[in-house]
Amino acid sequence: MERNKPFNIIETERLILRTWKESDAEAYFTINQDPKVLEFLPGPLMMDVVKQFIADKNQCFVDHGYTLWAVEEKMTGAMMGFIGFSSPSWKAHFTPCIEIGWRLGSQYWGKGYATEGAKAVLEYGFKQFGWEEIVSFTVPDNSRSIRVMEKIGMKRDVNGDFALPVLSLNHRLSAHVLYRVNRYSFSIFA
Repeated sequence: MERNKPFNIIETERLILRTWKESDAEAYFTINQDPKVLEFLPGPLMMDVVKQFIADKNQCFVDHGYTLWAVEEKMTGAMMGFIGFSSPSWKAHFTPCIEIGWRLGSQYWGKGYATEGAKAVLEYGFKQFGWEEIVSFTVPDNSRSIRVMEKIGMKRDVNGDFALPVLSLNHRLSAHVLYRVNRYSFSIFA
């Protein structure tokens, strides 16, 4: 992949999901300093971690054909955060799995961007890769992410709650709820 040359992967009415550019680092760093964004995350990301994240996500795309893609607002060209897929490296009762996830700057919340992008990403995953199931998870108090999961057709696995293995059991973010969608229940296949 040519350095600094992004590859557009998914396009929606208002969004472009693409591979990352080195110049995305400043915007992504700023997103990860916002107290609203950090409410359900362990803490802010330093610039060296942001740069490694960008390199890792582009390498994931090269290796697997999917990643947590950078999200660009079509109208302004602004880098808004990410939406895409990952494969958790830790073990839980539902792994190995493909997870859909998103993180957008708080100025983009409440406008349907996460839902719009996530629906397109799910469709891409089911059509492009033929996956049977995609999961998502968050802490029980993260009502905004849960609302997006429900809007894109995911259903809570009421028996799937788990403690995030990378955090201590008494950490405030340890408890997670699990949502699932399979290719047959996703609306494009209904």
